[in-house]
Amino acid sequence: MDKKMNLTMLTDFYEITMANGYFEAGMTEDIAYFDMFFRRVPDGGGYAIMAGLEQLIDYLKNLKFTEEDIEYLRSKNFFCEEFLKYLRNFEFRCDVWAVPEGTPIFPHEPIITVRGPVMQAQFIETMILLTINHQSLIATKTNRIVRAAEGRAVMEFGTRRAHGGDAAIYGARAAYIAGAAGTACAIADRDYGVKALGTMAHSWVQMFPDEYTAFKKYAEIYPTNCTLLVDTYNVLKSGVPAAIKVFQELKPANMGIRIDSGDITYLTKKARKMLDEAGLQDCKIVVSNSLDEYIIRDVILEGACIDSFGVGERLITAKSEPVFGGVYKLAALETNGELIPKIKISENVEKITNPGFKNLYRLYDKETGKVRGDVMTIAGEVISEDEPYELFDPNAIWKRTKVENFTVKNLQVPIFKEGKCVYESPSIEEIRAYCKEQIGTLWDETLRFENPQTYYVDLSQKMWDMKHELLKGQGRIKE
Repeated sequence: MDKKMNLTMLTDFYEITMANGYFEAGMTEDIAYFDMFFRRVPDGGGYAIMAGLEQLIDYLKNLKFTEEDIEYLRSKNFFCEEFLKYLRNFEFRCDVWAVPEGTPIFPHEPIITVRGPVMQAQFIETMILLTINHQSLIATKTNRIVRAAEGRAVMEFGTRRAHGGDAAIYGARAAYIAGAAGTACAIADRDYGVKALGTMAHSWVQMFPDEYTAFKKYAEIYPTNCTLLVDTYNVLKSGVPAAIKVFQELKPANMGIRIDSGDITYLTKKARKMLDEAGLQDCKIVVSNSLDEYIIRDVILEGACIDSFGVGERLITAKSEPVFGGVYKLAALETNGELIPKIKISENVEKITNPGFKNLYRLYDKETGKVRGDVMTIAGEVISEDEPYELFDPNAIWKRTKVENFTVKNLQVPIFKEGKCVYESPSIEEIRAYCKEQIGTLWDETLRFENPQTYYVDLSQKMWDMKHELLKGQGRIKE
């Protein structure tokens, strides 16, 4: 895989046909505002996690059309030569704001906002959605799994089940941000600093005359980090006894056994008893085999003796709900310095967009540090910390809560200014630590796996009034 591959043409074809259409319609310099947001948290959860921004930044920094791209487009006989000349001299000139990676995010909030020439702001839609949707999906799923493990390490073991190379690499990165201890994917360690972890395959054991011989040789080669796979033949009758014998003889550091099949609760309880009776109380037990947050939660409740989990296919593919439904919608146009809000209307209420150029604020309780809710405002509006703020639930406007003694944080930060990157991406360790800290600001009711408490994402009064004026103008509501 070529890390430097030009991804400019990784786009929906209609993005290019629309760009050509804008060009021929004389709209090249018309300024548009677009928002990326999502409508529903995967798995019925209470929140999602923002991820993928670093890769989006890299894409936007390197956005250019090669001669090969130009010749391909010319061959389609769709595009005028003046447009192709424009692409040959293309220079990204948009402003971009985004919610930082690792931040808990909620439906309908603008997690990315783009302002710039409509041809450019429209064209980058596909990669914004592809990049943010994928990593936010994997980060969200991983965090559910990590929370289910209740402090036990979760290792991302899904490389061979991922939907292609990029999905494996960036999935490992997103998983680490959301709390995974490391990954089986070596290239994710090399390129992104996600700690590479692993033990052995069943084939290693099968290559030797018996388990004892296979385990002994492995312990001799890796005396400082020795986890042995004990379920190739029979976990309790041969695998664990052979591992105990090797551990007692060679006394390697960081001893562990891994169980990859069978009844996890039963086998780990029995194995723990055998290890303890052999004086190997420090030996860790690792389990794998098609795990997810629900299986992990259940085996812990059943008293399974597990120190860490290796989670593969159900994490790296977010198997239970493998789509993060982020969308990218026009929010406003700018004409002669005047901002004209735009709204998309649908028979499905959840698909009606929030118009205009916005700010996104988060309110934190000063005493507990917990989040009270988020507010979308018209850009430039200020929420004062010196007076109470009444939050409404937009899905049930009769529900309201008064917030007092709070601090306010503007969640979106500038990423690009007139096409120049003005944001320095934190290290992956900093993003990971920030994510853990921000998850800690959520209430337990929001963290529930099933039927979490609805999180308040409110509209300011001015924002609410503007939206309703636009709906009235379209005849969708009456005075």
